[in-house]
Amino acid sequence: MSKYNDFMKQILSLISKIHKKGNDYIVEQLKQNGADGLVPSHGDILIVLYKKDKMSMKDIAKEIHRTKPTVTVLVDKLEKFGFVKREISGDDSRCTNIVLTKKGKDFKPVFEKISKNLNDTMYKNLTESEIAILDILLEKMLK
Repeated sequence: MSKYNDFMKQILSLISKIHKKGNDYIVEQLKQNGADGLVPSHGDILIVLYKKDKMSMKDIAKEIHRTKPTVTVLVDKLEKFGFVKREISGDDSRCTNIVLTKKGKDFKPVFEKISKNLNDTMYKNLTESEIAILDILLEKMLK
């Protein structure tokens, strides 16, 4: 069992290093593309809003697997930087929807470029079959 524990520690350490490297890359790219102050977790919200025009805080939280208070903090910052705005729902005045502003919509090509470049960088030394296997194995680890 000791070899197994050592192996798991090594895997978790590598995953942590990969996560940090990816986040550092994203932060630097955001800064270079005029979005200084945004962080990778803002990307989770932008992704779901690029797929749907508007969403409630509750739906965003569910979609990105975060708590509503965490999403509120992230949305507040996105709103402060002009990427999103709040709108009262036409269906229920007690519900607020989050929608992309023009700035948020205009940022989509930059966002996609950063995402593509990150993937290209992170996977550059892997074959297509290795990428597929890695994806399967990491998904299994989450179950």
